[in-house]
Amino acid sequence: MAEELRIGVVGTGAIGRTHIERINTKLQGGRVVAVSDINADFAKKIADQYGCKFFADGEEMIQSPDVDAIIVTTIDAYHEQYVTAAIKAGKYVFCEKPLAAEQSGCKRIVEAEIAGGKQLVQVGFMRRYDPGYRQLRKLVEKHTYGEPLMLHCAHRNYEVDETYDTPMAVENSMIHEIDVLRWLLGEDYATAEVVFPKKTKYAHKNLQDPQIMILTTKSGVRIDVEAFVNCHYGYDIKCEVCCEEGILNLPEPSNAMVRSNASRITPICRDWSERFVEAYNVEIQEWINASKEGRVDGPTAWDGYVASITAAAASKARDTQSVVKIDMDKQPNFYQK
Repeated sequence: MAEELRIGVVGTGAIGRTHIERINTKLQGGRVVAVSDINADFAKKIADQYGCKFFADGEEMIQSPDVDAIIVTTIDAYHEQYVTAAIKAGKYVFCEKPLAAEQSGCKRIVEAEIAGGKQLVQVGFMRRYDPGYRQLRKLVEKHTYGEPLMLHCAHRNYEVDETYDTPMAVENSMIHEIDVLRWLLGEDYATAEVVFPKKTKYAHKNLQDPQIMILTTKSGVRIDVEAFVNCHYGYDIKCEVCCEEGILNLPEPSNAMVRSNASRITPICRDWSERFVEAYNVEIQEWINASKEGRVDGPTAWDGYVASITAAAASKARDTQSVVKIDMDKQPNFYQK
């Protein structure tokens, strides 16, 4: 492989453009050399802006000998198509979450990767790269404060528009907690439940807000995750791990305290891009490094599949207002680390 990882990006929407920007202006060891998008006119402008080659056909770009690795940032419906094409081409591929639009698609990707005989797929669960979550995981792994017993978490947005509906709280927002908390605790979930508190006046007719997802791990750790996407004060991510001999809290982002008008104010983040910008930088840099060295270090296709199964169970629990058992196959040896 070339000294510089030559990357092709499929999907030049908002997240795709931010990845191109960070790779070509901030990170090291990689460069976006090709782009493809169904919106050809816009993608050509992005290609011109960053000196990339435009491909009208994403699969043609993936097959190009001038492209070493792939980033998939299309809408969810096309993730499976392009991830599978990258596997067939034998190229490392980073796919923004979800791995596929449906769990059946995630399963097909897992099967294709196993059949190919080499791990190539990483899923974009960036919370694992946040310094605060990494600190929490080290504390949990050391068992300095005993076993984790309960987790209290929150995922709050200032507001969402009318395209955001009730299912999206689980499938687009709390999906991040589903992955990162499983990684944090090192175990799978056994059951899922979603309950509805009193509805905020800021929620539109197609959205139940807030919601609380309750997960129980196989060892019995009880987790509650609040999704409050019209909280009307900012973007706020909380995680408290209650252990036998201590409480572990996710650190707040470092923002300067302001003293003004007889008040003492510590600003909080406005949105996800501001809160997790460093996590995204670390995530993509580590993906570039690992791809150049011939390995997958981050969330695997199996992790994407498990997240999809868990989210589907939580969605069923929400729709039926019941506790749903989470059933899945045993993790294949192919994904054991």
